[in-house]
Amino acid sequence: MQRASKATGAVVDSPVHARTGQFCPDPTPSSLLGTKHQAGPARNSLCALGDPETSTLVMCGPEEAALLRLEEVFSATLARINNLILQPLLSTDPESSDPQDRECLRLLQQLHKSSQQLGEVTEDSLYSLWERQRHPHSFGLESLLLLRSADLVMQVHMEYIESYTSCLVVQAFHKVAKSKSVYWRGRQKVLRQILTGMGCEGSLGTTLAQALRQPLTQHVQQYVLFLLSLRDTIGERHPAQELVMHAVTIFGNLQSFMGQALDQAVATQALWHTLSSQLRDVLCTPTHRLLQDSQDVPVVVTPLRAERVLLFDDALVLLQGHNVHTFDLKLLWVNPGQDRYTFHLLTPEEEFSFCARDPQSQVVWQWKVTQAVCQALRGKKDFPVLGAGLEPSEPPVCRSGAYTFRAEGRLCQATYEGQWRWGRPHGKGTLKWPDGRNHVGDFFKGLEQGFGIHLVPQAAEDKFDCYKCHWQEGTMCGYGICEYGTDEVYKGYFHEGLRHGFGVLDSAPQAPQPFKYTGHWEKGQRSGYGVQEDSDRGERYIGMWRADQRHGPGVVVTQAGVCYQGTFQADKMVGPGILLSEDDSLYEGTFTRDLTLVGKGKVTFPNGFTLEGSFSSGSGKGLYTQGVLDTAALPPDPSNICKRQLGLGAFPVESRWRGVYSPFWHFVIADCPGDLQEALLGFHMQSPRELRKSQEYLCCERSHPKDSAGNVEDILEELLQHREPKALQQYLRKALSNSLHPLGKLLRTLMLTFQATYAGVGANKHLQFLAQEEVKQHAQELWAAYRGLLQVALQRKGQALEDEDEETRDLQVHGLMLPLMLPSFYSELFTLYLLLHEREDGLYSQGITHLSLFPDTKLLEFLDVQKHLWPLKDLKLTTNQRYSLVRDKCFLSATECLQKIVTTVNPWEKLEVLEKTYGEIETTVTRVLGQEHKLPMDDLLPLLVYVVSRARIQHLGAEIHLIRDMMDPVHIGGLYDFLLTALESCYEHIQKEDMRLRHLPGHWDSRELW
Repeated sequence: MQRASKATGAVVDSPVHARTGQFCPDPTPSSLLGTKHQAGPARNSLCALGDPETSTLVMCGPEEAALLRLEEVFSATLARINNLILQPLLSTDPESSDPQDRECLRLLQQLHKSSQQLGEVTEDSLYSLWERQRHPHSFGLESLLLLRSADLVMQVHMEYIESYTSCLVVQAFHKVAKSKSVYWRGRQKVLRQILTGMGCEGSLGTTLAQALRQPLTQHVQQYVLFLLSLRDTIGERHPAQELVMHAVTIFGNLQSFMGQALDQAVATQALWHTLSSQLRDVLCTPTHRLLQDSQDVPVVVTPLRAERVLLFDDALVLLQGHNVHTFDLKLLWVNPGQDRYTFHLLTPEEEFSFCARDPQSQVVWQWKVTQAVCQALRGKKDFPVLGAGLEPSEPPVCRSGAYTFRAEGRLCQATYEGQWRWGRPHGKGTLKWPDGRNHVGDFFKGLEQGFGIHLVPQAAEDKFDCYKCHWQEGTMCGYGICEYGTDEVYKGYFHEGLRHGFGVLDSAPQAPQPFKYTGHWEKGQRSGYGVQEDSDRGERYIGMWRADQRHGPGVVVTQAGVCYQGTFQADKMVGPGILLSEDDSLYEGTFTRDLTLVGKGKVTFPNGFTLEGSFSSGSGKGLYTQGVLDTAALPPDPSNICKRQLGLGAFPVESRWRGVYSPFWHFVIADCPGDLQEALLGFHMQSPRELRKSQEYLCCERSHPKDSAGNVEDILEELLQHREPKALQQYLRKALSNSLHPLGKLLRTLMLTFQATYAGVGANKHLQFLAQEEVKQHAQELWAAYRGLLQVALQRKGQALEDEDEETRDLQVHGLMLPLMLPSFYSELFTLYLLLHEREDGLYSQGITHLSLFPDTKLLEFLDVQKHLWPLKDLKLTTNQRYSLVRDKCFLSATECLQKIVTTVNPWEKLEVLEKTYGEIETTVTRVLGQEHKLPMDDLLPLLVYVVSRARIQHLGAEIHLIRDMMDPVHIGGLYDFLLTALESCYEHIQKEDMRLRHLPGHWDSRELW
């Protein structure tokens, strides 16, 4: 019969037992050689194997022949054990209802499988020895399986002994023998044959156990002896010397491992007889191996009480009556005591001490507990014996594992899986409660710390509250994003688990009363300055809050353009207020939320008329009033618009958005620690909605854009390298454009608050002053924030930040910071300027329209520009040529230059455009006059009006007022101030009635104009 060798892959001719079909070699080596290659008597320990051509004899040593005989005998023994013992043992009723019987059957099946694997490896080893005997000139010692695959052979032996000891621990042999005692009594003679030379006294179970163990232990012992003899025979210079030495070590260690494994199994089996049936049912498992018993080496446990302490290879067990306290060794920390009698043990929920009677007992217990913990953490038994592994013998402080908390408290019944340190969750991990709550993230000394995701299930199916936040000491603290089962979303800061500081709460779009709140929170409630938009009513509230209600001064802006200001209490307006309509009508008095005038009040109309008295209304009957109408008042000055601005003085600009800056200054005061960087800057997560709705959410990975600012150290280092004015400007521009830089994060948040206040419904001209002073305040705060970071950077270098006087600060704020950050607010801010100056810009547009009807020369004449300044003096051309050139060239460069004023949002750059325009006008005049000429104001204004009329800049009034409001104070009284004043005069001049209503004579010939 042919068989395939697993070790070599070759097909081998092997004798087979005629009745059983099992491999059964002849007890002599010669039988392995077959009939074609007769080797002669193997008992001579010599092989006269000749090459067919040379007839050279190659001699094999007696050690190899002895190994061959050893393998032959062991292979035959394994076959007999399989046929006579294991297969009958497996005939136990597989349908038994007793769980213990089913467990025994499973263990016996595993033992049978291990025995078959051991038999196959033995056959492969035998075949390699046979080939070596037949062809020693082709197969050296290195070809022997015992040498080239010693680790494989050892592993198979270890698996067999592991299966055997598991059966021994649960007394599987005794139970099976008891169930079929009649059968096994009839087989005692066969068992005695297997146990030749050994006593087989004792019970049938004991005899079966000896029959399955004895051949293996003797076989490994013979391995060691024969390999040692082979080592001594071949000499140190032999090529196979290293392999032989390795095999000697392997099988020597295997012998020690088997001895310890058998001793532990026997001790564990004996333990069950000393315990009550109740305790035995709890503790008797095939994986347990007893390492130490307090009845052998006494020890006292404090403060816990324990009558007996059992140390297994995977658990520490304390017995007190019928109570069993089991501690997983993977989550057990050993801490040496202060004296020679005590050491301490720490578990996730308990902390106790072992106190021995003498130092020697303390050393035994502490060493065995320590080594057992190490072995449990490695996940495999120490080899060859406990504590003899190559890895460190001290267990790591930080480790990973899973544990279900049982003690009452917030973690009761929760299962934690992740990293630990000294008995506490520490590092990355996951908490799961039976009610469906889950938390995945970072932990520190047992509490949630750092970034984490927390899911809380709602009553509705597949609905969760999802908290993606930073945590501190077990509560949410720092920046977070919370998506609720109601589809509301909160993005902002927390403290002690509650919304606190700045945050944005946005309702679901399909909510019955959709809203969005942007502002400050205190202990989970809206408190302080905030903005809330009520989409259902089409209005926006800007003002103070307390305990989730509007409370204090506030302004309400409606979608219809009506806005009002007053004092609120408990979410209702109390006392008199101010109501402004879209046509600038002003009411001062009391009114209801639906804008119905009630009680005493005064109305000031746009034309200056006033109506003062008492107001009331009836259902469907309109407005009733009793008072005095004054028509003698002068019309209000259009330039005096302060009275028509809301919110001024009600909300001090320096305290409106303190909650935005507070996290930054907390970060700076703490010396910009890296672990607070994400809590300040926030984080970026992909598919946040899917994260909340999916059970596969257990992932804390945050993605970062490619323009990541890097860590804090890099930010501070770069900041120190860019302190020169030009370099500083470039650095600030880059920092403000990066949302992951602290300054960029501040700017993004301020943009969010600005848009929430002044965009959409908030785009109301009566809020322009409120927005203007807010932008200037933001520039000051951002400059202070930059200096705060600079101070930390210098302190880390052992340097100090120089003091800054008020003049220097204003120069940097208006000259450096404001131009850099203004583009971020320009869209909303300029819209307010447009609305505020809409009337004046309308008059200006009319004037431009009428002036555009004038040809160039007539317009110069109309504007009283002195003729010697006209750019016609040097043109010696025909009438037709002059007509074309003058129309295209008359102050064209200045006109094109002024048109660039709308291409930038920087006030300083707009002033530069104005300066260049003035320069172009003077250049043209100088060319006309043929000499340098400085234009006085009387000459400049008409020419500037001409250029402005030809430039046709839209919304020039809004542009001028924005430049004036945002201009650097250093330019006041200088050239820029002079030029801006001149432009203002031109703007006002164009609005005048004679500019707008002057009609050209109908009989003018267009050619005569030139």
